[in-house]
Amino acid sequence: MIAIEARHFGDWWKSIDRTLLFVVLALISVGLILSLAASPAATVRENISDPFYFLYRHSVFALLSLGVLLFVSSLDHRNIRRLCALTLLGSLFLVGVTIIMGHEVGGASRWLRFPGFSVQPSEFLKPSLIVMVAWLFAEARNGAPIPGRVIAFGLYLTSVVLLMQQPDFGQSILITLVFGGIFFVAGLNLRWMLGLITTATAGIISAWLFLPYVATRVERFLNPGAGETYQTDTAIAAISRGGIMGVGPGEGTIKRLLPDSHTDFIFSVAAEEFGLIASLSIIGLFAILVARAWMNALRLTDHFAQLAVSGLALQFGLQAVINIGVNLDLIPPKGMTLPFISYGGSSMLALALGAGLMLALTRKRPGAYLRA
Repeated sequence: MIAIEARHFGDWWKSIDRTLLFVVLALISVGLILSLAASPAATVRENISDPFYFLYRHSVFALLSLGVLLFVSSLDHRNIRRLCALTLLGSLFLVGVTIIMGHEVGGASRWLRFPGFSVQPSEFLKPSLIVMVAWLFAEARNGAPIPGRVIAFGLYLTSVVLLMQQPDFGQSILITLVFGGIFFVAGLNLRWMLGLITTATAGIISAWLFLPYVATRVERFLNPGAGETYQTDTAIAAISRGGIMGVGPGEGTIKRLLPDSHTDFIFSVAAEEFGLIASLSIIGLFAILVARAWMNALRLTDHFAQLAVSGLALQFGLQAVINIGVNLDLIPPKGMTLPFISYGGSSMLALALGAGLMLALTRKRPGAYLRA
């Protein structure tokens, strides 16, 4: 039994893209280090006696995420599709349940609370939707007797409509951008692209007209004097204080004033305590992740794998850009985590699912890659 397991591990290790694996592990490690820096200040704000409460929980999430990543990365294409189909259906159902009976925070119902833990179903919706849309586009290209493009478009619209009911404008934008990216890679004709652009434009206009909090955030971003901008102002102050080398581990003071320093504004904590060099290193890790995944996608022979890997990598990259952009006050606040680094169980597990899928789809199998 041990010999069989060792052989399977050896096969997995030889076939996996170790660059992608190490980059993901590096990002998770960075998240643990920054959680150590941010946890004491966060526990004081939350009136929690244990100063390392969030670090302990983040460590548990990291271990669970590692297990998810390793398990999913060992799956074949058929089991990947099965897993994502079940995850997508379950996520859509739970997002609907969240709208009805979810826990409301800041005027939005995005969480389902259970004894001892909470779940944000929309996080698991993203990777599963990306993979299923990729499969449907690939099937349509291969001439399968199903309206793959129509079904993919329907799943996208259903997801966005449910997310806007929570409301969650940030996740809706992210899904739209990734869906458009898969559209582009799939090489669909101008008619389909115009349909997506029209739908996205109509959605943005509707959000502006019928969701007051969206209009308020955009107006506050364009005209800071029109409302409260405490979070972004404090984040900018933390980044400015860090300078090139940072003030040193544990020496940050502005992080104590930042309400979401361990979640959405963890990048500001990194900039204050470790400086510009560390901040650029984090950005560099995401750049390597996206570039490596896209390079692999270009060489894959399976169209489904090409589209899925491209879409998953785009999700990681865009989510990082949005989070860092909010920290730098370049875009309005979106309430989106920094992948693999921010504190949050649902986010960590869902991102591990996405990374595991990407690793599984880029594994070296007979005929998987074009010959050099």
